[in-house]
Amino acid sequence: MTRSVLRHRWFVMGIIFLARTTMAMQFQSIAPVAPLLIADLGISYAELGLLIGLYLLPGTVLALPGGLLGQRFGNRRVALWGLALMVGGGLVTAASHSLWAASAGRLLSGAGGVLLNLILAKMTAEWFAGKEISTAMSIMLTAWPLGIGLGAALFGAVGAASSWRLVQRFAASLAAGAFALVALFGRDAPGVGATRAALRFLPNLTPRGWALALTAGAAWMLFNVGFIVMVGFGPGLLQARGASLGQAGFLVSLAIWVSLISVPLGGVVVDRTRRPDLAIVLGCLLTAFAIVAIPLLGVPVVWLLLSGVVVGLAPGALVALVPGSVPPAQLAAALGLFYAAFYLGMAAMQPLAGLLRDVTGSPAAPLFFAAATMVLTVVALGAFRWIERRRSTSPRP
Repeated sequence: MTRSVLRHRWFVMGIIFLARTTMAMQFQSIAPVAPLLIADLGISYAELGLLIGLYLLPGTVLALPGGLLGQRFGNRRVALWGLALMVGGGLVTAASHSLWAASAGRLLSGAGGVLLNLILAKMTAEWFAGKEISTAMSIMLTAWPLGIGLGAALFGAVGAASSWRLVQRFAASLAAGAFALVALFGRDAPGVGATRAALRFLPNLTPRGWALALTAGAAWMLFNVGFIVMVGFGPGLLQARGASLGQAGFLVSLAIWVSLISVPLGGVVVDRTRRPDLAIVLGCLLTAFAIVAIPLLGVPVVWLLLSGVVVGLAPGALVALVPGSVPPAQLAAALGLFYAAFYLGMAAMQPLAGLLRDVTGSPAAPLFFAAATMVLTVVALGAFRWIERRRSTSPRP
């Protein structure tokens, strides 16, 4: 393969897409086999939510320096570190016989996923700076629902035919394949590479930059919590109404398959119309309505399909908030803070959704929670735009 082809941004996007898909599949390797895992390890739904959320918890520590690690050591090297941790952590989870051992494996693989996710976002922003960035971000983001959809559709059946441990080993093997791809073909954007800049635990941003990154991160977190809780706890509702484990996973995966088309199309719409706020507001509110309709209005397949259509309006515009609001020199630091807020909220709110199920005894409770977070995303967007309109302050020393 020639050097000119390797440097083409869409070729690199393909590698980014595949690597991010493996991360999403590993994240989704717990929820589809929940009944098997609960029975084997003797855990509650709240503890199941903890296992799901633990994959994202390392982001609260690694997100701040993660983007700067790529700046210091190179994107490719840090991506490989992340993928190696994903492989190791997945194997630890597969071999575990207690909640504590499974938690350790999820934390280890989650640390790798955090590093990988940050670097892939940074690479996308660098390769597509000023060139269809909402479209590129939307395509990158589509790998997440693709991976989750594949996990929801396949892992339940695989687990029922074999065991939840085989599911964890399979997810780890996919990460190993992504490691080989990045090692062979991973490249930085022209003019971007490792630097000798000093690493900082706290990003060197203006107070306004801090506020913008945190509010954008909160909006992205709330949006994802709504989607992940629907996917993670939706099968439980369907099983309570008579669906089998495999059928429930397949039905929920329908929303994800539809989003594979709606998310990139949403990014194209935003780039063409230049109306990102309208796309975010409509996407969040319509998705909230569809989620609430699943337990309340019957015929869940209709509302799952609708949620997959309307959810695609918001993601590209949400992730483009930070690159569009800070100078390029501060992008790595701002993305680190953005993802720190995202990961902290995701890790905390997944167990909360499971706790609501335990306390109320209702399989619909997590879905009402998911719809509420979609509505709160619009509130966070309003806070972001209010801060953005304020006059910029001088940089921190």
